[in-house]
Amino acid sequence: MIRQTLTPRPDWQAKVEALGLIWHEGRERPYWDESACYRFTRAQIDTIEGATGELYRLFLAAGEAVVSDPALLNRFAIPPVFHDPIREAWEAEPPALNFGRFDLGYDGLGAPKLFEFNCDTPTSLLEAAVVQWAWKEERFPALDQYNSLHEALVARWAEIAPALPATLHVAHVEDPAGEDAVTAAYLRDTAEAAGITTIPILMERIGWNHDTHCFVDEADMRIEALFKLYPWEWLVHEEFAGPLLDNLERGDLTWIEPIWKMIWSNKAILPVLWDLFPGHPNLLPTSFSVPGGDAVAKPLLSREGANVSIRKAGSIVAETAGDYGEEGYIYQSLYRLPEAAPGCFPVLGSWVVDGAPVGMGIREDGLITSNTARFVPHVIDG
Repeated sequence: MIRQTLTPRPDWQAKVEALGLIWHEGRERPYWDESACYRFTRAQIDTIEGATGELYRLFLAAGEAVVSDPALLNRFAIPPVFHDPIREAWEAEPPALNFGRFDLGYDGLGAPKLFEFNCDTPTSLLEAAVVQWAWKEERFPALDQYNSLHEALVARWAEIAPALPATLHVAHVEDPAGEDAVTAAYLRDTAEAAGITTIPILMERIGWNHDTHCFVDEADMRIEALFKLYPWEWLVHEEFAGPLLDNLERGDLTWIEPIWKMIWSNKAILPVLWDLFPGHPNLLPTSFSVPGGDAVAKPLLSREGANVSIRKAGSIVAETAGDYGEEGYIYQSLYRLPEAAPGCFPVLGSWVVDGAPVGMGIREDGLITSNTARFVPHVIDG
């Protein structure tokens, strides 16, 4: 795993914007960062792909353990009234993309290690699936890339399309940077490529019809299927949590992704995994209690590295601010990321669609990967 320094294309901004990546600037340097790339051997990619498939297998077992144990589900800081809908959705397996991004630590030599699974509202999707492929085709056309993500998404939409109503609403919040808008627009593109009619809507514009007990859009059209780039843990605490529960009990709206994703996207799943598979080569020791050795403290519901702290020899050596933590923490043994360049610590984002490994994106940051991390493309040698 080699980090190669490159000269960015002189017109790179226009080229990534033409692909839909309007959110490409960072605070100190570009978010889309083609001033470098990572080069992997085919054997290293096989290792990453194998670890990704194995981790998905472990998550299936952990999810089953959680829905089968009320005491365990109570550790997830999920309102108890939503426990039954989670169990019912897990058992029913409603239509879903069932996609997500395993964030992994990897030094090119040992086994990849799981940090967490972003599978409810994962981002960095367009850049992983489309933008870095177009970059590779222009800069390194003779090389390959671990990337069949776009094709897998379209194929999965086509597979679940017969179980969906005529129209799919796609919702996100209005974010100033445009990251959520870009991701939602890209997912609409992949759904429409599979023959599904989509309607965009902002989350705050979704209404509730008290007479018909259903969610509606701005035109008062009933929402029968909804892809929401909005976390379930926020939804269940909104003012309309009551109507949401009513809707889930009626089962007349297809939620993509389903509410059971609250289990896998919650960091409480990490100590469950370690308890079920202690010593597994792709897992890091993790618990609900403060360990004696070096560790990373993560709130159960933290997003984009917020409120994370790194603890070495009893002292905090790095931490981030944020609004999380009241829900509780997990403590994961520290994995020392390789410093590929001064201040650049890469985290691999290995994607799955319906459980199958389909590609990878890489983000660089300091010791804690946050919302200021940069996306760096990759190629495969040989």
